[in-house]
Amino acid sequence: LFVDSQIVKWNVEAAIKSFKGDKEAQAVVDRIDVHYQPGHGFTSMGETKESDGRYFNSDNKFSKDRFLPVGPLHCETAQLVDISGDKMKLVHDHSVLSEPHDSIIVRRDIIKTRQIYDMDEFPNAVKDPAESGVFRNGKKVTVKLTSQAPAFSMREFKLKKGDEVTLILTNHDKVEDLTHGFAMPKYDINFIVNPQETKSVTFIADKPGVYWCYCTHFCHALH
Repeated sequence: LFVDSQIVKWNVEAAIKSFKGDKEAQAVVDRIDVHYQPGHGFTSMGETKESDGRYFNSDNKFSKDRFLPVGPLHCETAQLVDISGDKMKLVHDHSVLSEPHDSIIVRRDIIKTRQIYDMDEFPNAVKDPAESGVFRNGKKVTVKLTSQAPAFSMREFKLKKGDEVTLILTNHDKVEDLTHGFAMPKYDINFIVNPQETKSVTFIADKPGVYWCYCTHFCHALH
């Protein structure tokens, strides 16, 4: 109920009886207040064939006053409600980004996370630091790099003005939180490479000079 700031649990069979004129039918099973104006709602496994009716996530609107104003975009509130019994229970209350609201609730046991990538999944992976280098085909240049904390496989590389450069970087670390970064601020380049992942960027080397390349994610004492 948007105006009343409530989530209402219904008995569908009783609602049908009430609609047909049964004055004794109790369609509303329970009500619970939320803060405030629920705009979107999602049930656990509700977007699958295995909807279980256990939880309801209420994405609320006009709830910006519940949190400190830390910037121009104020966060809203989402509230997780246990709807498995006749009486609903609020089990979690947390901040969320503003519109557009969207959520999905799935069981933890079906989420199979990976801690690191498989290097073989990346066709352009630089699998050995010895493969590093600058490879030229006319004005098209490929720079191959590896990173392993705390260093890149090449300390520097040289290009010519006007080159179309594709830089390929593979993270050789196998520890799950050893994310590396690669930045060239003067060329507006900044990306991250997770353990065993390969990423690339293409740019035109149109400004003569010396430019720093560095890792933007802390990875080692000598980072």
